[in-house]
Amino acid sequence: MEDDDEKAEQGKDDADTEEKRRHRLVCYRKAGRIAGQALEFGAGLIKEKARLLDVANKVEEFIVEKGAKAAFPVNLAINDVAAHFTPRHDDADLVFQRGDLVKLDVGAHIEGFIGDTAMTVEVSTTSNTDLIRAAKEALAVAIDIIKPGIEVSRIGAAVEQTIKGYGLKPIRNLTGHGLRKFKLHGSPSVPNVKDRSKDIVKEDTFVALEPFSTTGVGEVDGKKNSNIYSFVKKKTFFTSREAANLQKQIMDKFQPLPFAERWCYQASKAPEGALGVLTRAGSITYYPILREIDEGMVAQAEHTVHILPDGCEIMTSPK
Repeated sequence: MEDDDEKAEQGKDDADTEEKRRHRLVCYRKAGRIAGQALEFGAGLIKEKARLLDVANKVEEFIVEKGAKAAFPVNLAINDVAAHFTPRHDDADLVFQRGDLVKLDVGAHIEGFIGDTAMTVEVSTTSNTDLIRAAKEALAVAIDIIKPGIEVSRIGAAVEQTIKGYGLKPIRNLTGHGLRKFKLHGSPSVPNVKDRSKDIVKEDTFVALEPFSTTGVGEVDGKKNSNIYSFVKKKTFFTSREAANLQKQIMDKFQPLPFAERWCYQASKAPEGALGVLTRAGSITYYPILREIDEGMVAQAEHTVHILPDGCEIMTSPK
């Protein structure tokens, strides 16, 4: 009798697990599709003299209207900035200029399951066609070869070879990354160059592949605030009531995913000083703007994929 009960209980656990897997996949597919649609929508907004703030706000509103939430603030990284920039609430004068090379990076989530995707748009010129094509082709190569058991270093080698074939450099200290529920950056880390990592890709995982190509030396660095933050740890002693209130609102509304300075105006009437207090206290941290160290132009392409037994499914296709 006990054996029968144990088998029944095990069967229930297995059914629950399978049901959860199906639900997770449904959420990833929906989030990915919305992210892909938002990317297309946002790319259409990037034009000469268009305001960065308008584009960011409209893309994030689009994600919500489609039934998801933003997994992170819309990134609009221009020219030698490879990643990590979103406009402030008062950046009304920031507009796209002719010749700008814009990396549009968009994330959407459903119940914490994330679709992360990016593309590069050149504003009104065609001076960087090969740079954009190199990143897109490297992404296609990575998607083509990724499968369970492959070492991530092999993917990095293929990305590096593809980009160097255009006479350009991959950015060696930016990587693709695994995705988990409410976790934007997890294992495996997928390099864009050949390295010594022995990590392998596992079946039924979700990975954001994102090659970066550059006319520079292939490395980024930065210290300046990108206007993108993340929650680190709850602090209990503040002389500023505004900081204490904002910390609570951040914990309730945004964490554990990244959030924007401008989003804090949903939670506080005047968050500027409180953000500084929280940052100095270690309650939150900001993401630095990542620039190519040789001021090289940078292009990016990105898709989220689901690892299948014999390859992968692209989750962030708009259709």
